[in-house]
Amino acid sequence: MATLQDIGVSAGINILSAFIFFIIFAILRLQPFNDRVYFSKWYLKGLRSSPARGGAFVQRFVNLDFRSYMKFLNWMPEALKMPEPELINHAGLDSVVYLRIYWLGLKIFTPIAVLAWAVLVPVNWTNNTLELARQLRNVTSSDIDKLSVSNIPEYSMRFWSHIVMAYAFTIWTCYVLLKEYETIADMRLQYVASEARRPDQFTVLVRNVPPDADESVSELVEHFFLVNHPDHYLTNQVVCNANKLADLVQKKKKLQNWLDYYQLKYARNNSQRIMVKLGFLGLWGQRVDAIEHYTAEIDKVSKEIAIEREEVVNDPKSIMPASFVSFKTRWAAAVCAQTQQTRNPTQWLTEWAPEPRDVYWPNLAIPYVSLTVRRLIMHVAFFFLTFFFIIPIAFVQSLATIEGIVKAAPFLKVIVENDFMKSLIQGFLPGIALKLFLIFLPSILMIMSKFEGFTSISSLERRSAFRYYIFNFVNVFLASVVTGAAFEQLSAFLNQSPNQIPKTIGVAIPMKATFFITYIMVDGWAGVAGEILMLKPLIMFHLKNAFLVKTEKDREEAMDPGSIGFNTGEPRIQLYFLLGLVYAPVTPMLLPFILVFFALAYIVYRHQIINVYNQEYESAAAFWPDVHGRVITALIISQLLLMGLLGTKHAALAAPFLIALPVLTIGFHRFCKGRYEPAFIRYPLQEAMMKDTLESAREPNLNLKGYLQSAYVHPVFRGDEDDDDIDDKLGKFEDEAIIVPTKRQSRRNTPAPSRISGESSPSLPFSGKEV
Repeated sequence: MATLQDIGVSAGINILSAFIFFIIFAILRLQPFNDRVYFSKWYLKGLRSSPARGGAFVQRFVNLDFRSYMKFLNWMPEALKMPEPELINHAGLDSVVYLRIYWLGLKIFTPIAVLAWAVLVPVNWTNNTLELARQLRNVTSSDIDKLSVSNIPEYSMRFWSHIVMAYAFTIWTCYVLLKEYETIADMRLQYVASEARRPDQFTVLVRNVPPDADESVSELVEHFFLVNHPDHYLTNQVVCNANKLADLVQKKKKLQNWLDYYQLKYARNNSQRIMVKLGFLGLWGQRVDAIEHYTAEIDKVSKEIAIEREEVVNDPKSIMPASFVSFKTRWAAAVCAQTQQTRNPTQWLTEWAPEPRDVYWPNLAIPYVSLTVRRLIMHVAFFFLTFFFIIPIAFVQSLATIEGIVKAAPFLKVIVENDFMKSLIQGFLPGIALKLFLIFLPSILMIMSKFEGFTSISSLERRSAFRYYIFNFVNVFLASVVTGAAFEQLSAFLNQSPNQIPKTIGVAIPMKATFFITYIMVDGWAGVAGEILMLKPLIMFHLKNAFLVKTEKDREEAMDPGSIGFNTGEPRIQLYFLLGLVYAPVTPMLLPFILVFFALAYIVYRHQIINVYNQEYESAAAFWPDVHGRVITALIISQLLLMGLLGTKHAALAAPFLIALPVLTIGFHRFCKGRYEPAFIRYPLQEAMMKDTLESAREPNLNLKGYLQSAYVHPVFRGDEDDDDIDDKLGKFEDEAIIVPTKRQSRRNTPAPSRISGESSPSLPFSGKEV
């Protein structure tokens, strides 16, 4: 069990690590040859040029101004200077609201920490319960545990202070959440109202289009919407299954990169041809001329691409029963996206189309009927992944202790019993072991989300974040508490009667705070400080710059600014909310460590969002209801655990007063859900009409059809240089009157016989065979 000395050693190591990371970052960011890595956001915006272009040769690579090194922490105040409205224009609302999650943590836990240390710490400290338990050799403890509720004897009236503080913490948390929800809902509505025109504002995604033997999907969609939305329908773009074509295009791009690399290498030294082996990693196999081999491979793949493109364009089987349907106004799109289209609720399903950057194209080719099966399979897989992961995590945590190491490797006993090594192991090893053990989890969860068939990157990240949060709760929080209590109090479990075991667990749960303190320092202090180094993008940029870059465009593509990573960052924040709310009335000593995390992370990620990250999409803070709900969940969990803990302490008179807290918290959540959540899932028709009216007054001659016609064309068909007639095959828009030809004999989906007939079509047909 970690002692105060162990925590001090761990804190020193992590503070030193963070300080070293900041020094290294301060040196690296000042070097001209790293400028594109640490200020990539400004290069992508075209507002910064490379300092390595001019000046002396040495100054192109090394900053010789030694005065700049003296202010190695000046990036921190610089990161705080940009006001929030300017930051929204610079990085988008998603990035700003993500930062506000860290700020929310500071607003919630700063008063809670002050109140807990002023009231609960003295109440807990002025008891001798653990001293008596230690003398009886029944329960192990440390000086840290004297600050926790474990140090209060059973039946004590002092538990009333914890109940009063639980009410105070709940009221304050709910008040801050209410104000934050209101603020962000207003920010979202203002952002949507002031945002420039985007294709997704006029477009809905239609799924599960019923089959029709007489009409193609494009004709069927066009006819349906001209009949049911006659005054507002504009055009549609059917969804095609181009996944194989996209794979071939990606394969060609990789081969082209290798060809460029070997051509550049040969141009530098053309004394002899470059030979490569075709085996695994080029270690064995037939030796061939690299340039000739990759040229031949590119020609081969190019022919496959041409064949596959023709098949996708001309084969009706490649067309999916889905389409992006665009309307003349935002109002019409809002009505369509938020209403049921037919009496059969399983057909003609409409939803807001993601913005083009946010579309995850591979999943659009998944048949709608298979989505339920896929999600059921992933629910089962996630269940087994979560609960079977408890076993290795418990094993790793058992080894990350002095007793576990000595038991597994007795020959290390002399080393680990050294005071410093003991403090290092107890205060540092458990946290780093758990963090390393979870390193591949985000990738696994993202693969599972993709298999489920979500059609946007933002929805993929939100689903992955939800599962990561559940995983953290079960395996990082519950498993650590339960298995830790069982391992650390093993002698008590063996020597007591069964009816005494709940009491032992009740005493042991607060003692697990020492493990979470070490985890917070490893993950939330040193881990956050290490984020600013951008080691992987830095290394990859210089490798690409050394071997692949030939032009300025190549150098821009070599930059990898990355993004916020909502699927990994938000669940980590929620774990800290959970730990803070659970341990605030139990072990207040944990709160200062959490405050350091929120403050440090806010500064670091603000700097990264301003200078580095380039967000892939913009959802206008659509994730905020999830954030709010998880904080509420953490609050309820903390209340239930406190009730259980007081029950083991026989606080029979005090514990029932906590029953009202979860009920009030759930009622508060339902109020917020009803009052503010609609702003995140619906688009008010009043706002849509106001924006349409304003736009029509400002731009009366806007060619909206020309603006929308190619917005949702699959990326493999955009800007292709090998097939100049693709645009003709995809169709060109016309400005004539809208008339619809139809070959259908049956009009089961038409409310009344259509009087619309003619020869031309306003839709964007996918192929000649479809029209």
